[in-house]
Amino acid sequence: MVLIKMATETITTHQRLTVTLDAPVARLTLRHPPLNVIDIAMMDELQSALTEIESRRDISVILFCAEGKAFSAGVDVAAHKPECIQEMLTKFHGIILKLVNTQKVTIAAVRGSCLGGGAELAMVCDLVFTTDTASWGFPEIKLACYPPVAVTALAALIGQKQAADLILTGRSITGVEAANLGLATRAVAEGQLDAAAQQATDQVLKLSPAALAVTKKAIYAWDSVHFDEGLARAERIYLEELMKTADAQEGVRAFMEKRDPKWSGR
Repeated sequence: MVLIKMATETITTHQRLTVTLDAPVARLTLRHPPLNVIDIAMMDELQSALTEIESRRDISVILFCAEGKAFSAGVDVAAHKPECIQEMLTKFHGIILKLVNTQKVTIAAVRGSCLGGGAELAMVCDLVFTTDTASWGFPEIKLACYPPVAVTALAALIGQKQAADLILTGRSITGVEAANLGLATRAVAEGQLDAAAQQATDQVLKLSPAALAVTKKAIYAWDSVHFDEGLARAERIYLEELMKTADAQEGVRAFMEKRDPKWSGR
């Protein structure tokens, strides 16, 4: 980890993440080329960064973005192997819970692939700006798996039928469709993404951080009661039922071996 102190900001560079603290904004940039896959190492760095940011009273906005052409293609498939799955779910869901419960305003700027765990990370942010050509989706079902955060919270964002469509088919949609469904706040042209996220950040920074924190608590009061319990249930079913099926094990194996899966229905 390299720590570079500047006049008004601190930039912390990890292997998978760059954190720019320029109070009152914390900018978290995913940087795991080529597709910013979220592996265990990135999860550890995100957890560490979010813990530090949460302790900073001078930070009121967290902005997520990514290097390269993709926001994130999702959680590392290798982390779905039996010996890794418990650790992966615990760490990834710990990050999601930190974002859901933070008093800071969270903003995501999405371009390129935003799939699986990457889409789950973006969707739990308060404000989400996406390029119109970005590719959103939850393709886990194609591996005979499911996205625990999405099965818990997606219906509240876009409705039960739309959530079922995306989760059960694993199909991808454009940034325009994501915005129309309510998965993203707004879709913009590629060249306007950074400006849209910056404009929203500037608007938020004109407001009272104390009022924003209390208002966030009120907005999500009903959902948060169910989210913690729902995510715990989705995680339990994932570990105790889904990952014990032959098809889930075959789906992960087939992906790693770069071949089509052979489903047994068991």
